[in-house]
Amino acid sequence: MKICVPDYIRAIKTYTPGKNPDEIKKEVGRPDAVKMASNENPLGMSPDVRDAVSRSLKTVNRYPDGSGNELRACIARKNNVQMENILLGNGSDDIIYMLARAFLKENDEAAIPFPSFSMYEIAAKSSGAIPVFAPLKSYSLDPEAIIGAVTPKTRMIFICNPNNPTGSILAKDQFDDLLDRIPSDIPIVVDEAYIEFVRNKDCMKGIDYITSKNPVVVLRTFSKIYGLAGLRIGYGIMPAEISGILNRVRAPFNTNSLAQAAACAALNDDEFANQTKTLAHEGLDFFYASFDAMGIEYIKSEANFVLIRLNDSCEAVFNALLSDGFIARSMASSGLPGHMRVSVGTQAENEAFVNALGKILKKI
Repeated sequence: MKICVPDYIRAIKTYTPGKNPDEIKKEVGRPDAVKMASNENPLGMSPDVRDAVSRSLKTVNRYPDGSGNELRACIARKNNVQMENILLGNGSDDIIYMLARAFLKENDEAAIPFPSFSMYEIAAKSSGAIPVFAPLKSYSLDPEAIIGAVTPKTRMIFICNPNNPTGSILAKDQFDDLLDRIPSDIPIVVDEAYIEFVRNKDCMKGIDYITSKNPVVVLRTFSKIYGLAGLRIGYGIMPAEISGILNRVRAPFNTNSLAQAAACAALNDDEFANQTKTLAHEGLDFFYASFDAMGIEYIKSEANFVLIRLNDSCEAVFNALLSDGFIARSMASSGLPGHMRVSVGTQAENEAFVNALGKILKKI
């Protein structure tokens, strides 16, 4: 079949999600397979969310609120901003694509730290733009590299804070310096998918810069701390002018009624969010202590995952873990060969993972 497709679309590498537990159960015959690859919430969802979704099932024959007014009002109250500053997305990556469609065109450039969330590169390329990578420095976001990636063709900067897959953060003074040294007309997209897990008080918060001289767009998600990954719901906080532009390219009814109801309930359940945060912090500390005892290199994380370095044995360890029913995430395709990212699970899952990892390393 011959179809006309732009070369810049054909050149995009397809995003590869983490392996599904059902796949592993079939492949290796492990009904107890544990997924620790996609930074999901091991506690599931809040009981309040479950009730809200159940109530909303009665009206799924109707289209959802296309503007998501109730949820936007909840988000505005939670973050002390105006509703006009809020845009909903089918996951925060939906908004990444809206930004690319609205602000990037062929041969424009987008500055992107590397390695980082791969959807920034894919979204930029989908508009024909050219990603210009700013390498990390010692696994951390490097403001100098980001500034160095900015050229007269730069039309957007993406920053994942904390960064995925390293868990490192950009401090407030670093971001202030960055703003002072780049043109004021370049939108800066600050993806805060993991911001609720941050313990470092020096971490910059994008919401503090919504009224700054640079157009700052903050992305948040309900997939992580709120446990709604399967419902696909996220949001952006941004200047009203930008949300107005993005609404011109936003698909109608891009967030469904169940997701909107669930997200409202999730925002109002601070107890569940705090429980998730505590679990993540305790899980990270357990991993650190365990990896120290095993002599495994790791990068301290401000998210709900940890990056470990296994060098040449990494792929063999990854595959052996799969055989044992543990799904981690190999970072070879993300620019970090020899590394593996592990999501925090329940304490029982964390302990079982560490035990399996220890046994595998003794054999390899």
